[in-house]
Order: sequence, then structure tokens, then C-alpha cells
Amino acid sequence: MKKRMFYFILMFTSFSLILMTNCKKKKDDIANTIPVLTTTAISAITSSSAASGGNISSDGNATVTTKGVCWSTSPNPTILDSITTINGTGTGIFTSSITGLAVSTTYYVRAYATNSVGTAYGNQVSFSTLPAGATTVPILTTTAITGIAPNSANGGGNISSDGNATVTSRGVCWSTSIYPTILDNKTSNGTGIGAFTSSITGLTESTIYYVRAYATNTEGTGYGNQLSFTTITSTPGTVTDFDGNVYHTITIGTQTWLKENLKVTHYRNGAPITKVTDNTAWGTLTTEAYCWYNNDSITNGLVYGALYNWYAVSDIRNICPVGWHVPTDAEWTTLTDSLGGLSVAGDALKEAGTTHWTAPNTGTNSSGFTGLPGGYRYSGGNFAVLTYYEDWWSSTQQNSINAYQRYISYSSASVTSSSTNLKVGNAVRLIKD
Repeated sequence: MKKRMFYFILMFTSFSLILMTNCKKKKDDIANTIPVLTTTAISAITSSSAASGGNISSDGNATVTTKGVCWSTSPNPTILDSITTINGTGTGIFTSSITGLAVSTTYYVRAYATNSVGTAYGNQVSFSTLPAGATTVPILTTTAITGIAPNSANGGGNISSDGNATVTSRGVCWSTSIYPTILDNKTSNGTGIGAFTSSITGLTESTIYYVRAYATNTEGTGYGNQLSFTTITSTPGTVTDFDGNVYHTITIGTQTWLKENLKVTHYRNGAPITKVTDNTAWGTLTTEAYCWYNNDSITNGLVYGALYNWYAVSDIRNICPVGWHVPTDAEWTTLTDSLGGLSVAGDALKEAGTTHWTAPNTGTNSSGFTGLPGGYRYSGGNFAVLTYYEDWWSSTQQNSINAYQRYISYSSASVTSSSTNLKVGNAVRLIKD
């Protein structure tokens, strides 16, 4: 009886071990497989090159360590018997440049992806290179996306070949769907080959967009590699100055700004800023002062803010709420660079329409900065250019009589960087510390 019981226990234990081992093998087999992917359709075919890529939808539960495309003049190319590209690691969409091809030749292409289990291949696609000297669509790449804001970003492209036919139109196109075309949103940025920049506007915050540069000639439209980005989420908040004026904030790129011009009449310590209304008296000042345009604190002051001479801007008692400061010249440059540069940033900074601006204002306010045309006060004391221009101080002094400023105009998309007399009355826009 004891022997039977012993053999029964031994057999049950052996069976359990075998069952556990088989279950573990099945679990391991399920957990790790080769990747799953597809091959991107061939595009940008020339006599010696083409473009393709792939989309890895699953890494097989093991990190993809190498990916790209392989090609050959024989069907079903592999990484062992054909030419390959190497296009990084991980899952998702990738693009590949197929180069060094022979003219008028048929090639077979497959995307591949390798993990610790092995190498998987996408579906096979084929194409034929063009004869020597044939006309093709342009060949280009898409420039990295910069200056991402809640409603805008900057992009561009670089056209390396016009396909033996003049490029008549170029720019970037974008959409919330992959592989945008010129039938979606687009910019128009001139003609010819080479590098170009584009301002992408009218976007929705916290949204993923896909972008491709494009170039068109008589053969059709060529596209650069696809890029994606997510517009930032605006961080609405408020700041209150010493007088109780409330300002709203906007984040643009890496900076946070006030959305309204400063209108405070006291320094941070409570001392009053000197108010000067007389033109002659203003023109003789070498000390701090402020005023309202045309000395009207209601019609003009509430809308456009106050005008300060540079002595008030630089006063050690500080006109700014705690945590904020008058931007340096370099910080103004960071802002305009993030919006595409001085030649186009003005439209992104200006309030749209002609409620406050004189026509033909082309401002889009894509940045949310909401620049208004509050004019300025000459160093001699006269007021000028309300509804036409806005001038903002920087905290950077150029010399004993001048400091740097930025201004925008009703008739231009640009921002102008210049210097002006310390006695001038300009608006002040604050940036967060």
C-alpha cells in the first residue's frame, strides 16, 4: 500500500512538472515573436533613386533594434542578400531613401524590422527606375518643426532636385491625418530649389498634426518626409500688479508673456511713478515718468496700457509684479525666432482685424500675444501713430542715450528691432522670470 502511494505521488509530481514546463514554453512563445510591419508605397522615383519606408505596428513584445528597407533586382529581398537602409529603432512609421540604383531597372523592396527573436519583413513592392535624363517630380526633405505654440508652428523644406523641370510652387502641407497633401492645408513659399521656411498657422491647441514639405513642377507634386508635432496647451492664468490691474498670460514656445501691456502707476514698493502730461516737460526729462496716450486714461489707457520712458523701465524700484520682468533684447529675439523670425513674426503677434489696427492689417494673432497699436510718445513730448504702430521697450540699454526696442506695423508682417532715445514713451510687455 505504501509503495503504491509512493509511486502515485511520484507520477503526479512528474506530470505536474511536465505540465508546468509546457505551459511556461507556451507562455514564452506567446510573449515574444518577430515584429509585424508593412512596406510603404514607393515614391519619388528617379533614374537612380526612390523613397519608401515602413510602418511597424507591433514589436512582438521585444524591442525593435534595427529597421529599414532592403531591395534587390530579385524578388523577396532579405537583409542577407540585398542592399539595406538602417532607419533607427522602435515601432511606428519610418522613411527610407533608396539610392545608387541603375537606370531603367526593376527593383523589389521590403521593409524589415529586427528584434531579439528575429527579422520580419513587410509586403513586397516593386518599381522601375526611369531612363537617364527623364523628368520627375521634385525631390525634397521636410525641415524640423520649431516654434510650436498653441495655434502655430514653423516648418519648411529643402528641395535637392527639381526633377529636371522648374519648381513652380513649394511650401508645407499639414493635416490631423497622416500623409497630408496639397489638397489639405498648405503654405505657398515661392519657387525654385533650395531651402525655404514656412509659418503654419490656424492650428488648434493640444492637437497632433502631420506635416510634409511639397514642391510642384510640370510632372506633378513631390513630398518630403512626414513629420508630426503636438501644439502646446495654453496655460491661462492671471497676474495682478500693485494697482490691482489684472493681466492674462500666454505661453509661446519656452516663454510665458502677459497678453496685455502694462498699465501700473506704482513701483513694486508702492512708490508712485511720476506722471507727466506736458509735452515740453516730457521732452526735458532725464528721470522716470509715465503717461497715457493723449493723456486719456480711459479711451486709450484701458485698451493700450501706459507709455513709460526708459528711466521708469530701468528704475531699481521695479515696475513689474513679483516673478515678472521687462524682457531683454535677447528675450525678444527668442520670441520672434520661435515665430519664424523678424520677417514674419509680426503677423503672429498682432491682433487680427481692424477693430484697433488701421487697414490693411494682416495680423493673425496665431501666437495669442494680441499686440495692439498703442502708438508712442516722441522724446520731444508729442504723441503719434495710434492705431498704426506698437513699440515695446526692452530692458537692454545700447548706450547713454538709447535702448533697444521692438515694434510692429499695420502695413507689415514683420517685427523691427531697433534702438530709440531713452526719453521716448513706449509700451511695456512683461515676461515671466
